[in-house]
Amino acid sequence: MTRKLISSGSPFEEVAGYSRAVVDGNWVFVAGTSGFSNGQIADDVVEQTEQAFSTVAGALEQAGASLVDTVRIVVYLIRAADFEAVAKVCGKHFKGIKPANTTIVAAALVDPRMKVEIEITALKRA
Repeated sequence: MTRKLISSGSPFEEVAGYSRAVVDGNWVFVAGTSGFSNGQIADDVVEQTEQAFSTVAGALEQAGASLVDTVRIVVYLIRAADFEAVAKVCGKHFKGIKPANTTIVAAALVDPRMKVEIEITALKRA
């Protein structure tokens, strides 16, 4: 199997030398994804989470997969108080899918405007 690299077009991907997603066989590994879109980010954690899901879904689509194929999600939050709001967004997108989930409260993310970042691992079904 060949490895496929997927870009979302974010300038950070070029600067830091990473891919939004990497496909290796039937596995799809989506990098930590924040709520940035076209260099802009909302202040609201729910809006950031929805944008992150949109970016992740686009990367999965380019990989020939979708959110239904998600087997694991890691959520990084800055504030534990945001857990319930972010969990509701995750629950909306993963209703019936129920991937393994790890949620971590971190001291900071790379940009002080970022309140949430998600990382997805998916397994494409044959």
